[in-house]
Amino acid sequence: MTQEELNERAKKAVLTYNINESKKVAQDALDQNADIVDLIQNGFTVGINQVGDLYEQKKLFLPHIMAAANAMNAGVDILTPHLGAQAKTADNLGKFVICTIEGDIHSIGKDIAAIMLKVAGFDVINLGRDIPLKDIAKAVADNNAIAVGTSALMTSTMVNQKAFEEIMKKQGLKGKCLTNVGGAPVTQQWADEIGADVYSENAQDCAAKMVKAVKG
Repeated sequence: MTQEELNERAKKAVLTYNINESKKVAQDALDQNADIVDLIQNGFTVGINQVGDLYEQKKLFLPHIMAAANAMNAGVDILTPHLGAQAKTADNLGKFVICTIEGDIHSIGKDIAAIMLKVAGFDVINLGRDIPLKDIAKAVADNNAIAVGTSALMTSTMVNQKAFEEIMKKQGLKGKCLTNVGGAPVTQQWADEIGADVYSENAQDCAAKMVKAVKG
């Protein structure tokens, strides 16, 4: 089976909320030594992004998003241990704390970004979603993180990214740790306005920009 056929199966599994098929395509990819990063980026991620687009168009609803996410995660969970082995061959770029900002319960895009960062060579600490700002800062300090990424999927929670920048300054972490912001309503203009170091448009963009930022 070609890489393209595997990718199409993964995408379709997400679009049809098919957990069993998602697991099967992941295992098939491993069995035939396929490119599992490609499978995640151009299979599972494409599927979940299409579901997100349909949700934005009000053609799907929150239960559909959750069902699609469950299907995607079922496949990605099988692949993740093998991504870890792959990541060990990459540069060890340091610890990267990532989470969805306080007040926001979305996690799909953030979780995909965490995977891509791990593949790129970062030691990723995924705190989860709706994380209080003080807890994010504590994780940065406790882990001596080289970077921290916050995702906001609603305009109402974007303001917490600005508040987090202030906390980082007050605690003397700004300058020691790069700040990355992302999420559907977030823009480069917003990142500039609040003083974030890096703006990420999507998961792949996040990994590419953070590697460049860290390596200089």
